[in-house]
Amino acid sequence: METKVNEQITDSVTQTNVKVVGESPAMAMGNIYQTAAHSTGLLFQKAVNAQNQQNILAQAAANQGVMQIYSLDTVSDAIAASKILNGNDH
Repeated sequence: METKVNEQITDSVTQTNVKVVGESPAMAMGNIYQTAAHSTGLLFQKAVNAQNQQNILAQAAANQGVMQIYSLDTVSDAIAASKILNGNDH
């Protein structure tokens, strides 16, 4: 038994199917571009974070170096002052 379907319904379904199939490449490329943009954003975020950590390490190293320079000067000043106070010229 064959049932007759209204031609407007079949045309509507066919047009919807054609629309979906026609939009698929654009949707796929949109998803690819969105994923690539997100990955690039994460890449730059991690690069900035790594650069920030390197700057913190550099500041800490410079601080330690300055502290060592100042501590050497105070030690040599203390030795010279003790020699002067003790009367040792050489």
